[in-house]
Amino acid sequence: MSSNPQDGKKSGILKTVSGGSADRFWNPRFWDGMTVSAWTKLLNSGKWRVAPARYPMLAVIWGLAPLNSTFAALQNRFFKRQINATRPVQDPIFIIGHWRSGTTLLHEYMIKDQRFTTSNTYECFAPSHFLVSESFMAPWVQLLMPKKRPMDNMKVGLDRPQEDEFAICALGMNSPYRSVAFPNLDPIDDEYLTLRNLPEEEQNKWLDCLEYLVKALTVKYKKTVVLKSPSHTARVRAILKRFPNAKFIHIARDPFVLFPSTVNLWKKLSRTHGLQIPKGGPKLEEKVLKNFEDMYDAYLDDVSLIKEGNLCDITYDDLVAEPVATLERIYSTLNLGDFDKNRAVFEEFAQSQKNYKKNNFELAPEMKETIAKRWRKYFDRYFPNVK
Repeated sequence: MSSNPQDGKKSGILKTVSGGSADRFWNPRFWDGMTVSAWTKLLNSGKWRVAPARYPMLAVIWGLAPLNSTFAALQNRFFKRQINATRPVQDPIFIIGHWRSGTTLLHEYMIKDQRFTTSNTYECFAPSHFLVSESFMAPWVQLLMPKKRPMDNMKVGLDRPQEDEFAICALGMNSPYRSVAFPNLDPIDDEYLTLRNLPEEEQNKWLDCLEYLVKALTVKYKKTVVLKSPSHTARVRAILKRFPNAKFIHIARDPFVLFPSTVNLWKKLSRTHGLQIPKGGPKLEEKVLKNFEDMYDAYLDDVSLIKEGNLCDITYDDLVAEPVATLERIYSTLNLGDFDKNRAVFEEFAQSQKNYKKNNFELAPEMKETIAKRWRKYFDRYFPNVK
């Protein structure tokens, strides 16, 4: 069987056994918190090529967009000056690593420390107005939320930590995640994965958007912000321009697990949040291969720019097998303060994760060869004994 994703014929993933929630028409979508201008920009990026089956979703979001614009205007009216004048408690802590490498699990652990905060799901869905709307809107929206993420068995909830890239999208900024809405078109905003080839003005606009989110979170919580987005792995150079003292926790995982799990991720997200019916297949597999190469070409070029003592490398296997010891090493490496104050809460959370059921995948031998060849840099740095 040919499984090269470039041959356009067959998939390199032989078997997929994955958890996740079933899609329900009432479930909130990533785009539900967009203002009229942000929503229109997203539709323009996909040339308005919406599948008829998605027209009900389209209608709901059009109904919400004017409300979001109104709330955003109120937040701008009452909080703009305060947000602009706010300085972060300290530069953020960034959790980075490829999609499906365990960044969400690590994120859940880190925010158990009450000195830290993050962007929760509501704040990522409605970043332009959460300061004025979250207290009364979140309880109602929570009633519509699924119990698990669409791609695995991780619990979800509006108060749980969420990936800030979704906030970037909802604020109307360019992001590769806009391809989730239009999965059957050519990739959208691929250049915003690394930010490397953007004009300085465009790069600064993107950084302004990220900084706005950090400042708005600081206004609300007045704590050090912990951000988690796999995309930030490719943006270290740009992030350090705005947050030169940022700390980074990089998590690595077996690439033979990462590849099929990431393909499954984009399939499930597009089925749940897409404005088209996703086709998937070899084209999607090639996208995953290429994005990984671009991400780690950028990261491995720029990782040396991180100040000494501001980077800690861990693996997913270590986090799962010895979570408390791994977190203690993170705290020591990054000088995050007295670990023992949080030992008990970390141990309690670790106990709650023992029955978690992982997804399972089977790769064709030819696909494993492709991954081993194309992702060689990653293997050599993090898994040199895996062939």
